[in-house]
Amino acid sequence: MAFAGAAQAEGRPVAIVGAMVFDATGAAPRLANVVIQDGRIAEVGPDVKAPRGAVVVNAKGKALLPGFFDVHTHWTPGGEPRISPEIANAYIAAGVTTVNDFHQQPESFEPRRRWLGSMAAPHVNFVARMSTPGGHGADWADRATTKWVNSPQAARMEVKALVPYKPDFIKAFADGWRYGVSADNTSMDEGTLSALVDEAHRNNLKVLTHTVTVDRGAIAGRAKVDVIAHSLQDREIDQAAIDAIKAGGTAYAPTLAVYDPSKGGVAASAEARQRSEVKFGYALHNVKALHDAGVTIALGTDAGMVGTPHGVSTLKEMELLVRAGLTPAEALIAGTASSAKVLGELDDRGTIEKGKRADLVLIAGQPWTNISDVYKTDRVFVDGVQVHGAGTKLPPANSQKAMPVVKAKGPLIDDFEGPRSNYDTLRMDDMDGGIDRTVQVAQVINRTATDHALSIAARMSAKDDPNAGVIIPLSRGSVEPVDVRAYKGVRFEVRGDGGAYDLGINTLNGRWIGEVASGPDWRVVEVPFSALKRTSGRGAGVGPWTGDDVLEVTVDGGRGAGEKMWLEIDNLSFY
Repeated sequence: MAFAGAAQAEGRPVAIVGAMVFDATGAAPRLANVVIQDGRIAEVGPDVKAPRGAVVVNAKGKALLPGFFDVHTHWTPGGEPRISPEIANAYIAAGVTTVNDFHQQPESFEPRRRWLGSMAAPHVNFVARMSTPGGHGADWADRATTKWVNSPQAARMEVKALVPYKPDFIKAFADGWRYGVSADNTSMDEGTLSALVDEAHRNNLKVLTHTVTVDRGAIAGRAKVDVIAHSLQDREIDQAAIDAIKAGGTAYAPTLAVYDPSKGGVAASAEARQRSEVKFGYALHNVKALHDAGVTIALGTDAGMVGTPHGVSTLKEMELLVRAGLTPAEALIAGTASSAKVLGELDDRGTIEKGKRADLVLIAGQPWTNISDVYKTDRVFVDGVQVHGAGTKLPPANSQKAMPVVKAKGPLIDDFEGPRSNYDTLRMDDMDGGIDRTVQVAQVINRTATDHALSIAARMSAKDDPNAGVIIPLSRGSVEPVDVRAYKGVRFEVRGDGGAYDLGINTLNGRWIGEVASGPDWRVVEVPFSALKRTSGRGAGVGPWTGDDVLEVTVDGGRGAGEKMWLEIDNLSFY
């Protein structure tokens, strides 16, 4: 069989001949040939001939389907696999050609789009995050990663603040139910969610929600949320909730794969397992009830979470939709045309029709008869280019462990004279995570009439080892590693409450810290790289300091639960 990967680069058409085509329009599978030209489907039909000079792919005995969608993923280093090229490889190997990434801070969208553009990858939609203070999704990182809103006015303001980053969609963590294991004290009220959705729609942005309870599902419908991106699983859905979801035009992506009690990777007691099985039973029932009521079912997985690996979980989701009561054909349409429809992308992709984007998966089986055949991936095409299958040669970027290293821009990291650092990055708050978080205010203040410094004032949360501080990325979104080997260490001016602080450096290979002290008067401190010590615990990394993979510089302090801390820093630089 010919290799179609090089054909597109040469401008040659590709002809897939003799395939049984499941086009996801609702039509029955049929024997047809498909011609691809300039990344688009040029012709489809049983009598279509391969153009002169085309690369011909013999697909006799195989099924050709639109590339699969996954509308709910997290490209997180805590997932499996962990790094972006490996995640991209996992998706294209599974025939998944469009995904939503719910995990990134908006500052990272531009460099991540640039990085993905250098590799064979699915189309990745970047989704901006919004939650309530202390809410699900706002229990880690800071307001630059997940916007915190608790009123209609705040929701509209923060949606507008996200627009310059060009997000593809917005995710609202609207439901504070913690799956029955802790109190719900952080759900988003209906007025705030409605304002968020309305403002997003005014800016041509669709909204997907973290919604996991039946009552909150009804609220999502009344707020006209575009997609509920989890299972409603606290009880069987009632007719009133179904009616509200239908009336709102809200679609449903149940992410059954992340809730499946039989998946590996999750240690649980017998009691916890029993609770999971009860909730999963509700989840299976509710997707079938919504489907039967005419609600559009899309495909999402929450891949990147524990026990939910990228790529194969998308295929597992289709099996679970069938287990819930959908037919194999209906599950395939959920994973293709319906997902494209709810994202507003159906005019571009999601079906095999003339003029559509040539995102295609060739399968050695008949998954509309046996859904488990979706695992029998033979070849995958993204924009008409073969990215998986016999003879495929992926770009070098697909084997990278990180974006290419860039040189440090200069010694001065931040003199706090503007809204961004001297490396043109956004400063971020760095406080402990959880529902109850340290409250801190970080702001640029006048040090003299012409000079400024960063002031951090904090009240520690009621937990062990609370902390507060600032993160200064060395590249936008902390995506590109920076080489600082031209320098010996970090120097800055500091004053504070007399307690200890940590100068931290986050690298691709873990976190390094050096302790510094301060008093009420300004002093200059220097922390040589040679004095840094590697932190322990999760993500600690291994090996010696190298200096060629630096992502962020931090200054932090910890105090006792409920205690206060203040700190001022200026002229942070390498020396």
